[in-house]
Amino acid sequence: MECNIYIIPSSYTGFMTQEEFKIEVFPLKNKLFRFAKRLLENTEEAEDMVQEVFIKLWNRKEKLREYRSVEALAMVTLRNLCLDKLRTRKYSTEKIETVQEDIEFMTGDQSYDHHDIISRIHQIIKTLPEQQRMVMQLRDIEGYDYEEIAEILDMNENAIRVNVSRARKKIREIITQYNIYERQRN
Repeated sequence: MECNIYIIPSSYTGFMTQEEFKIEVFPLKNKLFRFAKRLLENTEEAEDMVQEVFIKLWNRKEKLREYRSVEALAMVTLRNLCLDKLRTRKYSTEKIETVQEDIEFMTGDQSYDHHDIISRIHQIIKTLPEQQRMVMQLRDIEGYDYEEIAEILDMNENAIRVNVSRARKKIREIITQYNIYERQRN
């Protein structure tokens, strides 16, 4: 992904320079992309959203220094763009039913490799409510702490803890159910 950035004269001391932008914002690209892809489940749309975040941040370059965390600002901006995209797309419940059918093929007697287990967990995460998906992505996949997630999602830390707990419990339940089902079937 490329972001067209114009060179700003260094005499504008309040502005973030192009070089500073490259150093502080560009390294967030992969993290932003993973978050957008998790929410949108579409590579091209995720890339577009990350590009849009870079453009929005660059257009706010004169105020970026006012923020405590440019990363948190980028994540909040990305979240809002992705949620707007999802609202216009009218997320389909048929997709969730398809993922649930795919999970039924798990067998309890097989020894899963690490990649397969992770893949199954990601499939289950897709079936979770939107808020639980977001907190799982940020907490367990991206590694943010609760305070950072609260800032990014504009939520109470306790609500985040509850959502993470419920999401983890749901994942455990689904995996356990399928393992029991498969053992009984064999």
